[in-house]
Amino acid sequence: MKYIKTKRLILRDWQQSDITHFIRMNQDPDVRRYFPDLLPAEASRQYVIDAQKDIEDRGFGLFAVERRDTGEFIGFTGIQVLEEDGPFRLDFLPCIEIGWRLMKKHWNQGFATEAAIGVLKFAERHTDIKEIYGLAAEKNFPSIHVMEKIGMSRVESFDHPRIIDGHSLKKHVVYKLEISKRRP
Repeated sequence: MKYIKTKRLILRDWQQSDITHFIRMNQDPDVRRYFPDLLPAEASRQYVIDAQKDIEDRGFGLFAVERRDTGEFIGFTGIQVLEEDGPFRLDFLPCIEIGWRLMKKHWNQGFATEAAIGVLKFAERHTDIKEIYGLAAEKNFPSIHVMEKIGMSRVESFDHPRIIDGHSLKKHVVYKLEISKRRP
């Protein structure tokens, strides 16, 4: 079982008990505001299976996040491999991408930033990863703010290939962080 501990959080392997909460989180229109649609229950279940497989196979991935004070599942944070044979045709692929998603009631408490910093410290100590990328809809100011708080810099923008032309979320931004230069 993998653990990353921060002052208020534990980033860990996924548990069966997380799935119901994760499904509910992905059905919340506010949580999915910067995605083109809600994530169906079966897709959420598969997401958990895939995330846990990455952790087991690679030693890192998108970890489940729980609060240390309550033991509550609150979302996920982690790093994953973004392959060049996926939907993106970007110059920097394949790469390591950092990501997070939290349940609405846990927003605006610094948990996303705290968890992301924990993941970066983990990556420094336990992997040979030299740079990490972050992708977000150009309108996703909360995620962009977290990326900037953890020391990432904007490097480019692109049109997301899975979002139809004319959609308000089509334009995405790319942020990058060289691990050795991290300063949060």
